[in-house]
Amino acid sequence: MWDTLWINARLVTMRDGRYNGIERGAIAAAAGRIAWVGAQADLAAPPQQCAAAVRDMGGALITPGLIDCHTHLVHAGNRAREFEMRLQGASYEDIARAGGGIVSTVRQTREASDTALAAVAGERLQRLMAEGVTSIEIKSGYGLDTRTELAMLRAAKLLGESAPVTVKKTFLGAHALPGEYQGRADEYITLVCEEMLPAAAAAGLVDAVDAFCEGIAFSPAQTERVFDQAVDLGLRVKLHADQLSDLGGAALAARYGALSADHLEYTGEAGVRTMADAGTVAVLLPGAFYFLREKQLPPVQLLRDYGVPIAVATDCNPGSSPLTSMLLAMNMACTLFRLTPEEALAGATCHAARALGMADSHGTLEAGKAADFAIWNAASAAELAYAMGANPCIGSVRSGTPVFHRN
Repeated sequence: MWDTLWINARLVTMRDGRYNGIERGAIAAAAGRIAWVGAQADLAAPPQQCAAAVRDMGGALITPGLIDCHTHLVHAGNRAREFEMRLQGASYEDIARAGGGIVSTVRQTREASDTALAAVAGERLQRLMAEGVTSIEIKSGYGLDTRTELAMLRAAKLLGESAPVTVKKTFLGAHALPGEYQGRADEYITLVCEEMLPAAAAAGLVDAVDAFCEGIAFSPAQTERVFDQAVDLGLRVKLHADQLSDLGGAALAARYGALSADHLEYTGEAGVRTMADAGTVAVLLPGAFYFLREKQLPPVQLLRDYGVPIAVATDCNPGSSPLTSMLLAMNMACTLFRLTPEEALAGATCHAARALGMADSHGTLEAGKAADFAIWNAASAAELAYAMGANPCIGSVRSGTPVFHRN
């Protein structure tokens, strides 16, 4: 018998990035995996004879669990003052060059204890999980020294061990230049490559390696040094690419077979083409686009034309996207970037899984994959990207075990 069988549900499988709905469907879990999914009428026996536990969903909608594939969840403090400055006319670059931006969060994060970092990140994680998130990526990058970068990654690991959520840990030591290395960016990249990243990898704290390739951060040549070290350590890469200018970041990421290239507002057709050839996922971050009041739209139609999978994420961070709602990120992807609700849900499930190297085990409702799914009080899947501020999630399941269920 299966462990648990959910019946009388409307299933949205997201196979091939499409809704592929099953009315009056059923889904079974055994040993943490989906054992069977299909129309309830196709069960080989009455439900009570198929599983040790049977749960009647009363017609609720079930989708794959949402996946937030780009976050900076672990950090201390906030940057509300910079929000005020930006509204008064200061640009993202102005704030960064004046000593604000990422380096201001670095100061606060370095001063926080490991326990405090995990606690504040856990609060943010709970808000995401309440909206059906069952997997999440968490980056380092607010330490910019070996001790704090490792502390951030340990906090991310702890969240994955203490909460019912799958956590992928990404090393982002090449996020910004710390104050003590001003004017010595190449020396800092040497520290990243020769000390920070090897230490994090040796401790088993890294699933992927990221960098911020931008005029206010690191050059393509410096990014390549980080990626070469990642490759030597057997780690996959991803990249903050072409957010504020086109430095060829998307193409650079593709050359290294990156899991994803993220932001992409200034990516041109050549970059999109190389991403398609490399199988690199485009991760759109509408929260940052909205918060920074950007005007340059990412090349969504080019991504469609070339068949590049499009993922959507919160980019949860204190400076440019203090967003802890995947549902609002999906809404923004539709309203700001003109994704369809179906594309937005694919971006938060199957394509997000691919952006984290998890496509074989997560992101769709298919037999053999992790039994991670979200349960919604919604008449259609389009509602998930529709109602701003609403949360129709009434439950979630991770590895076949219910996380919560609201009536």
